[in-house]
Amino acid sequence: MTTVKTRAIIFDMDGTMIDNMMVHHRAWQLKLASLGLELTIDEVIAEVHGINEEIMQRLFGDRFTKEEADRIAWEKEKQYRDIIADRIRLLDGLQHFLDACKKAGVPMGIGTAAPPENVEFGIERLNLQPYITTTVHSKMVSKGKPDPEVFKKVADGLNVPLHECLVFEDSPTGARTAHNGNCPVIVLTTTHKPAEFSTIPAVRGFIQDYSTCTIKKGEDNWFIIGF
Repeated sequence: MTTVKTRAIIFDMDGTMIDNMMVHHRAWQLKLASLGLELTIDEVIAEVHGINEEIMQRLFGDRFTKEEADRIAWEKEKQYRDIIADRIRLLDGLQHFLDACKKAGVPMGIGTAAPPENVEFGIERLNLQPYITTTVHSKMVSKGKPDPEVFKKVADGLNVPLHECLVFEDSPTGARTAHNGNCPVIVLTTTHKPAEFSTIPAVRGFIQDYSTCTIKKGEDNWFIIGF
């Protein structure tokens, strides 16, 4: 078993707490096709990441006004919520891991590129309120991932230095965000393959879900995460 020492945990949400990234990718693929941009699902996975404003700018430049881009992104996110509403669930083992972390007293937060509507939807549907004390979403940062601003704000909310936090992520962009914040990251292989993370030194290991994760108290407000 591999272990990582930490004082707090920061979770990404999509693909990390919820196995939902393919729903997002399909929703984006359909929306982009309606705008005349035909992408394969592999192209969507490669190109569509970060906050929605950055995605629209990356794909379309100045074709749309800010209001039009916001409306397009909102329509896509509503479609995502409609699709996943009846089947949203935590990744295997995560409920048990959250319970164990809460019992041990580990501070936990969420740092995500998702819009606030999706974050609120996920937290409410999955009853995460008792576990997550700090949440930072796309509308709360000026720079999206891989800039570490989102994780820095979560760490500040948890009152723990970012470099003393452990991040759970599922994407290379998210793992680079952790690296840029000088903190270790454990990668969920729900969306990407381990080889895609080979150039990111912050990665400590890979898990398919949380069924192998353990937590125990260390000394001086540190905790040992095993996986």
